[in-house]
Amino acid sequence: RLALVFELMDMNIYELIRGRRQYLPEPKVKAYMYQLLKSMDHMHRNGIFHRDIKPENILITDDELKLADFGSCRGIYSKQPYTEYISTRWYRAPECLLTDGFYNYKMDLWGVGCVFFEVMSLYPLFPGTNELDQVAKIHNILGTPPPATLDKLKKHSNSHIDFNFPSKEGTPMAKLLPHCSAECVDIITKLLAYDPDDRISARQAVK
Repeated sequence: RLALVFELMDMNIYELIRGRRQYLPEPKVKAYMYQLLKSMDHMHRNGIFHRDIKPENILITDDELKLADFGSCRGIYSKQPYTEYISTRWYRAPECLLTDGFYNYKMDLWGVGCVFFEVMSLYPLFPGTNELDQVAKIHNILGTPPPATLDKLKKHSNSHIDFNFPSKEGTPMAKLLPHCSAECVDIITKLLAYDPDDRISARQAVK
């Protein structure tokens, strides 16, 4: 029988922001996200991706952040397709929603972008009630992606979702985060690039 013993952390990020009425200071949030991105960079450089980035899996004590719950991890170089229904829905990247398991480590960066937004705004960015609603909520904020991007994803889908999405303009991230610096808005926007090929890596983000 194997027992794993871990240090006790005070709380997770969800508990940190739940019920808060005042925004956390931006320098503090940046320090948290820097630590999260460093952990992502370390994992990705060592050939592993997490696949379940969400506030509940990010633990914190005395402003020191630790990523937890490695039960869904996969090797970056393992063969696609992967498990389709992976990652908690609100933090699930478009390529996980729209393809039959054809995604990669960039899905983790999408999750980081969602968490970053949530810690800055104190509310979840894409609280979808089901998969279709999740896609709709992403399009409402980011706008409907260009046909070339959708075609790329459609190649790896057995059409469990109809790709004839209504055209949406989207809402600028700066409008949703008026209290945040341009630098913060920029990095969240880059983490939430719809096309995983355009999405920033953890290493680029920490720079």
